[in-house]
Amino acid sequence: MNFAEYQTKSRATAKYPAIGHAVIYPTLGLVNEAGEVAGKIKKVFRDKNGEISAETREALKAELGDVLWYLAQVATELDLSLDEVAEYNIAKLMDRQARGKIQGDGDNR
Repeated sequence: MNFAEYQTKSRATAKYPAIGHAVIYPTLGLVNEAGEVAGKIKKVFRDKNGEISAETREALKAELGDVLWYLAQVATELDLSLDEVAEYNIAKLMDRQARGKIQGDGDNR
């Protein structure tokens, strides 16, 4: 499956409440799901000596799928395609790498 197909198919399941601007709900969902990914990783190091089991990997796959779903909805609400977002991001990263600026911080490095 490619990003365009995913974005189109996932949109058919996008049923969420209107709470102001349409981008608010999926943005909050994105942050929530990203936090769930982080929480599972934290517990790997807290409880499992940093070992990612097959069961944990499957749980992370499910959570990452939820992150992807919300990301697709945020992009759609902003009239952006995931392909467009991915292409922009990789171009930005390749440019930073070419200029020796892949490390560090700041959006405009």
